[in-house]
Amino acid sequence: MLADEFGREVTGVRVSLTDRCNFDCVYCHNEGLGDTRGPMEPQDDEMETDDVVRFLEVAEEFDVDAVKFTGGEPMLRQDLEEIIRRTPDSMEVSMTTNGTFLPGRAQGLVDAGLERVNVSQDALDPDAFAEITKSGAYDQVMEGVMAAVDAGLDPVKLNMVVFEHTAGYVPEMVDHVAENDGLQLQLIEYMTELTGKPEWAIDIGRVHDWLAEQADEIEHREMHDRRRYWIGGGMVEIVDPVENPTFCANCHRVRVTHNGYLKGCLNRNDDLRSMGEMTKPEIREAFRETVANRVPYYGEYMIRNGNGEWELNDEYIGV
Repeated sequence: MLADEFGREVTGVRVSLTDRCNFDCVYCHNEGLGDTRGPMEPQDDEMETDDVVRFLEVAEEFDVDAVKFTGGEPMLRQDLEEIIRRTPDSMEVSMTTNGTFLPGRAQGLVDAGLERVNVSQDALDPDAFAEITKSGAYDQVMEGVMAAVDAGLDPVKLNMVVFEHTAGYVPEMVDHVAENDGLQLQLIEYMTELTGKPEWAIDIGRVHDWLAEQADEIEHREMHDRRRYWIGGGMVEIVDPVENPTFCANCHRVRVTHNGYLKGCLNRNDDLRSMGEMTKPEIREAFRETVANRVPYYGEYMIRNGNGEWELNDEYIGV
């Protein structure tokens, strides 16, 4: 297993299969790359099926034991089931999706080897959902979530980005997962450094405080430095990486862009490494270099100055 100079072993990879998406969410950062989405038709720069599988086979050599397929919208890839089927057996396979294509495909994905799924679900009101996602696919998403549960992917984790547009819907989303077996809620802190619009950010600490008041039980996940709140039989977890050195110190993932670049940190694009023609030797070399040069974003790449403000650490410019 490979580890960076900060002792963080890389145990998982997030593989973006496409930057295409049928939604246009107002907070989208496209795995940290920004809004690079182009036409909906498959593009020549997307990794081929064999490229993705070859990368995963190399990652397995380094004892990576988990892969999450992302996008864009990964279910726009018609070869998704084949990719999952050919993923090394030693890896746990999960996916993040907007859910619109799960009806009709959820069972096939499970049969191929998918074990867990996260579905983006930012509101239970169709009009609010449409405003946030620029999509009228609310009913399809709700159907897709239930299809995933019925296919055995429970608990299905609902991803909700918490910012000005969605914060008011948190209580009803908490009630929703408490009242529906097979669902959990993951509240994700809005990241202004990736999306802009700092005026949309809210104090995630207030959400923690509110959940703590409602919770029957609070669990701390030491590995990821996350808190889970158990409320009325439902589970709510907060992902809060912004200005959080402890969170960054517990990051064990490397990311892969849809066009075959490795990325050591979600928040950075100055550390992209091409895997060339995607031969195994090229993949191995790029993977080793990427892991060796991983730097915790907060606490190392970004450090506090004398005024307590975060600023770029000159040591890592050009790494």
